[in-house]
Amino acid sequence: MENIIVRMAPSPTGNLHIGTARTALFNFLFARKLGGKFIMRIEDTDKERSTREFETIQMEGFAWLGITYDEFFRQSERSHIYKEHLQKMIDAGSAYISKEEVTEEGKRSEVIRFKNPNKVITFTDIVRGEVTFDTTDLGDFVIAKSVEEPLYHLAVVVDDFLMGVTHIIRGEDHISNTPRHLLIQEALGAQRPVYAHLPLILGKDRSKLSKRHGSTSMNEYINNGYVPSAIVNYLALLGWNPGTEKEIFTMNELIDAFEIEKVQKGGAVFDEEKLRWINKEHLKLLSDSERESEILDRISKSNTFLNKGWSLDSIQGSKKVFVATTFERIVIWKDIHTMLEAGELDYAFQVPQYDHEMLLGKQSKDYKEVVRHIEHTVQVFDVLTEEKWNAEHIKESIFEYATSEGRGAVLWPIRIALSGKEKSPDPFTLAHILGKHETLRRLRNAIEKAQVGE
Repeated sequence: MENIIVRMAPSPTGNLHIGTARTALFNFLFARKLGGKFIMRIEDTDKERSTREFETIQMEGFAWLGITYDEFFRQSERSHIYKEHLQKMIDAGSAYISKEEVTEEGKRSEVIRFKNPNKVITFTDIVRGEVTFDTTDLGDFVIAKSVEEPLYHLAVVVDDFLMGVTHIIRGEDHISNTPRHLLIQEALGAQRPVYAHLPLILGKDRSKLSKRHGSTSMNEYINNGYVPSAIVNYLALLGWNPGTEKEIFTMNELIDAFEIEKVQKGGAVFDEEKLRWINKEHLKLLSDSERESEILDRISKSNTFLNKGWSLDSIQGSKKVFVATTFERIVIWKDIHTMLEAGELDYAFQVPQYDHEMLLGKQSKDYKEVVRHIEHTVQVFDVLTEEKWNAEHIKESIFEYATSEGRGAVLWPIRIALSGKEKSPDPFTLAHILGKHETLRRLRNAIEKAQVGE
């Protein structure tokens, strides 16, 4: 089909919802795949609930995801167009002014209703096949509060008609609106667009995704440090399958692979663990320099870092290995802030502070044994050459001893000596990061602490 035109029509009455973002993405992929036009149209005729603040939040969310548009409209700026078509419908007899119930002020209100021809109507949905409705049950439905105040059903049909929209891709919760829209299209003499109603996004209990299932706002995912390419990748897989085993896609790869005919009928279950996995896979696509820049930037701007007066120049040992080790431990960027707040990265910026009791751990009750194990470690590490000072050789040098004496009894006090924390990278990686000199210094400090407990 030539001259493909699709539209996304968000209502600026709240933050950008995951479902809205997925619908926008499918429209975007469809248009870009077929060389069509993608229109962004703000449905803000609900003046009481619509705000420019929410519009800005939503538009920033689309931009963050990389969903770009070719044309932009606001319904609030098109009132004169709706008024013109309302009047035409009234004049043609397909709509009429209806006296409603008496208001609290004692006045009888007026609305404009569509004159329902009460017919059976059928349309073909790309996702669902043929769908049939008996429109009799709809009655004469309201399409405007007045000639100056159009409601959703009228405005959306007029806009789609005048903008030449060829395909309407939206959530299946809108399928009940379709018969009304088809009737209005016929009354206006508009060409019927092709419909594709996307499956709902569900929580793990298979009910419609809502806040009780967790985060539903795109802002929360942005603030938690997900990367946009991962969100786009995951949203594309909610209700669509490329027909291959491939799961990790860039935006351009999605555009190449996307086919609206492969959208599934069944609801798509939102699984945040799968999203986290995809996010990590996208982090792995970053270059070493991009990883280092992002990690160090987030560390340097964190409240923990600033409150402690640290400097990136004070990182002890290898900055490169520190960054690589930190990267291995994160799934989303916010994990860096979580580790900082828990003190799990303190080891890189300051000499560890801990009580001597921590050196005992769960598998040792004897400080003399702790001293013996650390002293042996110092002797082994002291003769290890700088060329072999890496996690692999450090582990090889001590692991046989640790296995014979009890790994927990040997490795636990080394970890505490180097990090001062129960949660940290393993002791071999810590030693690699800190370097030989700093590692030996901290181990000798630990011997002094353990001797206090003897």
